[in-house]
Amino acid sequence: MARGVEILQGTLDLLILRTLDLRPLHGVGIADRIEQLTKGALVVGPGSLFPDLHRLAEKGWIEGQWDDLESGRRAKFYSITRSGRAQLVKEQRNWERTLTAMNQVLAQEG
Repeated sequence: MARGVEILQGTLDLLILRTLDLRPLHGVGIADRIEQLTKGALVVGPGSLFPDLHRLAEKGWIEGQWDDLESGRRAKFYSITRSGRAQLVKEQRNWERTLTAMNQVLAQEG
């Protein structure tokens, strides 16, 4: 199977916030959902995901609550907060500006 592309610095916040805007998930569930939504193009490893989840929680953009998985194991489930939704809107706007700028550069000839 093809390996996913490296996630650009600063885009992981957007990916996590958007994923949690759909529904609360535990850490591995977030990574799996991102991989699923991008058809495997983006793969988030635990070394990137969990430090970012802690950072987003410290900023108050997400909150975590321990709960049981179907397997009986416990996991922290994360949900987006009101301030996280406001940040998501900002992140989406920033991404659109970045995408427009990149397309302008790539469209240049010679």
